[in-house]
Amino acid sequence: MSLMETEINSSMEHMTNVFGQFDVHMKKIERTFGVTAVVRDNKIKLLGQERDVEKASRVFKQLFELSKRGNQITEQNVDYAISLTFEENESAIVEIDKELICHTISGKPVKPKTLGQKKYVDEIRNKMIVFGMGPAGTGKTYLAMAMAITAFKNEEVNRIILTRPAIEAGERLGFLPGDLQSKIDPYLRPLYDALYQIMGADSFQKNMEKGLIEVAPLAYMRGRTLDNAFIILDEAQNTTPAQMKMFLTRIGFGSRVVVTGDATQKDLAPGAVSGLDVALRVLKNVEDIGICTLTSGDVVRHPLVQKIVKAYEEYERHEKKGNRGSKRERGKAGRA
Repeated sequence: MSLMETEINSSMEHMTNVFGQFDVHMKKIERTFGVTAVVRDNKIKLLGQERDVEKASRVFKQLFELSKRGNQITEQNVDYAISLTFEENESAIVEIDKELICHTISGKPVKPKTLGQKKYVDEIRNKMIVFGMGPAGTGKTYLAMAMAITAFKNEEVNRIILTRPAIEAGERLGFLPGDLQSKIDPYLRPLYDALYQIMGADSFQKNMEKGLIEVAPLAYMRGRTLDNAFIILDEAQNTTPAQMKMFLTRIGFGSRVVVTGDATQKDLAPGAVSGLDVALRVLKNVEDIGICTLTSGDVVRHPLVQKIVKAYEEYERHEKKGNRGSKRERGKAGRA
């Protein structure tokens, strides 16, 4: 394949943003595609094999476009742009960036950052009930919270109800100091954190006092009918089948529901069946229920989290293969 060089024009401001501190992002792109990048004035020159230069050029152009839209370029942006280029779908990163959900109290835009997250947000917009499955760091709860707050502010719903199972709601909670609210707060803290960041502490407290935002353990849902509400059930992998059925049958007219969970992080007693697993099997063909599965490729926390998730996924795959092999061997031995 022939050697090639190409030039990309951009302002120094966007180059600084895209290249990263000490040019760490630029060096990663150089290493990934085996090209050399030379910066002169407001131009970046790429040299290398024709196909490699074309791919690296597409990555830089997409990142420059993100920068022009006001984004701070992170390592996650660079890694995702590279991965999409290998899939011949690099333009998707700019299309994803158009999907603004809302702004945090500090003015930071809340947007999906991966194709999986965009599909998740689209499902929440279009379906009455959505199950969001995926590992830690994929934005399941945060994006659902952003969608709930947006729907509330746009008066599409009258209130927001956030719930999660307090799986240690027996004796262990009883030993914690304070009243009941103090005892359940540790289980609900991640939901409060997201609310504070997107809505602001003052607005949250005012709406809590009016009863327009409710954060409660799943057990409090029993016997209620929830109309005109945006309801989020978080950590659903820790529900029992009975709890999940109870929750899903509380939903009333005008309500929207997001159920989030990570099947790999169950805190149930050994041998207990997860209500989330049962619900996914029972409801997979029901119309107006969306099931969205996020993967390690959708992790938007520190890049190390993505590596940890991938390592665990690989380990669990090997474990399953090993267990299947052991069962086959035992079966052969029994027949012999």
